[in-house]
Amino acid sequence: MDTRLEVVVIPVADVDRAKAFYKGLGWREDADFPSGDDFRVVQFTPPGSPCSVIFGAGVSGAEPGSAQGLHLIVSDVEAARAELIERGADVGEVFHDADGVFHRAGTGNRVAGPDPERRSYCSFAAFSDPDGNGWVLQEITERLPGR
Repeated sequence: MDTRLEVVVIPVADVDRAKAFYKGLGWREDADFPSGDDFRVVQFTPPGSPCSVIFGAGVSGAEPGSAQGLHLIVSDVEAARAELIERGADVGEVFHDADGVFHRAGTGNRVAGPDPERRSYCSFAAFSDPDGNGWVLQEITERLPGR
């Protein structure tokens, strides 16, 4: 049976501020459903993604900004970084891992610039939403077998 990741819930403190941020990134607004004063669900989908994010009031008990390591897959990390910066996101410099594998949490093993061989899965850039939820751009130009 196929199973697909459809929605990721991200915790935010200010729903309207988050909505403006994600809309500013060019993500598609799918829904904004308020229900009384204590519940509101907002859904956005990144361009080309089958998976959406949901945030709102009464949607998550997690601390705002506690979602980390959310990956957005792009075919050109430098172009994606430039576009997000144009749209107002504070995206860090492109980096790769010193050991040539998947990046680690934090910045301890990061080396400036894309992977020297431009291998898929090895070049990254990171940014956060206004609440501190952490996003990572990961460049993939060729998928591993079976994907």
